[in-house]
Amino acid sequence: MIRPATLDDLPLLRDCAVQAFSGYRLDMGQDPAPMHADYAALVEAGDVHVIETGDGSFQGFIAYHAEAGAMHLDIVALLPEAAGQGLGRKLIEHCEKAAREEGLQTVKLYTNVKMEGNLTLYPRLGYAETARKSEDGFDRVYFEKRL
Repeated sequence: MIRPATLDDLPLLRDCAVQAFSGYRLDMGQDPAPMHADYAALVEAGDVHVIETGDGSFQGFIAYHAEAGAMHLDIVALLPEAAGQGLGRKLIEHCEKAAREEGLQTVKLYTNVKMEGNLTLYPRLGYAETARKSEDGFDRVYFEKRL
C-alpha cells in the first residue's frame, strides 16, 4: 500500500534514506543529498509517500513535486531488505500516476553518476537521458519521461 507520509513517519524516512544511500558515500566522496533532505518540510508539503506491506510495515518512500509544468521525482528510497521486489518501480509508477492526475505530461529526475543501477533502471522504465551536469558538488545525470 502506498500512502501519504505523516510527521510520525519522519524517523522511518530518515533511517531509510541513510540505509538506502550510505553505501554511495565512498564512491561519491560525500553523503548523497537524500541523506540530508528536510523531510519534515517535504512531508508538510505533501511531497512524500511511503510504501508498506499488507501488515503496515514500512518498506520505503518516494518524494516528488510538481513544478514548472512537470512532475519532479526527487527521491526513491527502500530499506535494503525491501530492494529487488519491484517496490521502487511501484513507487515510480505512483509518481507517474500523480503526474497524469495533475495533467502533467512529463516526469523529470536526476540521479548521481555513481548510482550505476539507476542509470540502467530509468531507461528500462522509459526515461531518456537529457543532460549530465556537475552541481552542488555532485555529478548528476538528468532524465525525463513523456507520459
